[in-house]
Amino acid sequence: MLLGVRQLIFKKDLIWAWSFRIIRARYQQSILGGLWAIIQPASSVVIFSIIFTFFIPVNTGGIPYIIFSYVAMVPWTLFSSSITEMVDSLVSNMNLVTKIYFPREVLPISTLIARLLDFTIAFSVIILLIVYFKVPIFIFGWFLLPVVLIIQLALSLGIGLIGGALNVFYRDIKHIFALSLQIWFYASPIIYPVSSVPERFRSIYYLNPMVGVIEAYRVVILQQKMPDSSLILSASIAAVTLLVGYWFFKRVEFQIADVV
Repeated sequence: MLLGVRQLIFKKDLIWAWSFRIIRARYQQSILGGLWAIIQPASSVVIFSIIFTFFIPVNTGGIPYIIFSYVAMVPWTLFSSSITEMVDSLVSNMNLVTKIYFPREVLPISTLIARLLDFTIAFSVIILLIVYFKVPIFIFGWFLLPVVLIIQLALSLGIGLIGGALNVFYRDIKHIFALSLQIWFYASPIIYPVSSVPERFRSIYYLNPMVGVIEAYRVVILQQKMPDSSLILSASIAAVTLLVGYWFFKRVEFQIADVV
């Protein structure tokens, strides 16, 4: 694993080049371009805002539902879209994998980095919503947001490495991950607050690492508070997931070119 990390450092130019290639291919011949990064989470938020404001009201503690859900939807979109693409990153580039040697983890890592551009574009709308709804800014807390993002990226990469490697051997994995992410969405506090979860279930609920991550974004941006201990639990799970994911990926890497 240490040798693999050292190789990645030497191949950092390849990682950045492949990331830019993914971004360029995604927006090539696209009329709206980067606006799709906003349209995807915003369209879902509009639908949920109508449902959970007029039909099934949700107690958000006085926070307008549209910003309450958008703050959670943006990191979730990064999480789900990056994992989906990382799982398919090796199979979709089979011609490259079978002909040229390079650290195979470059592909899922570059896919994750490319998705950060969409996250940045979508996150800029949060600034506009904060100004529009006159939400106070917790300056010190905002400095912690990069830490929250790193925890989320570590979790995403660990899952993506496992899924990407498994998808090479079993093509059903891509569909299993797609279904799992749909279930995971409703098991995370995106369209509802954590307070909606019955107290007796919360100890189990917090084992979902995205709970601590999403709540950290929400309490810092909307409630002007510091993240609670759930973020530490999420960080621990993310670190273990990344280590296990990278170990597993390097363990089966030598078989990937033959199987693909």
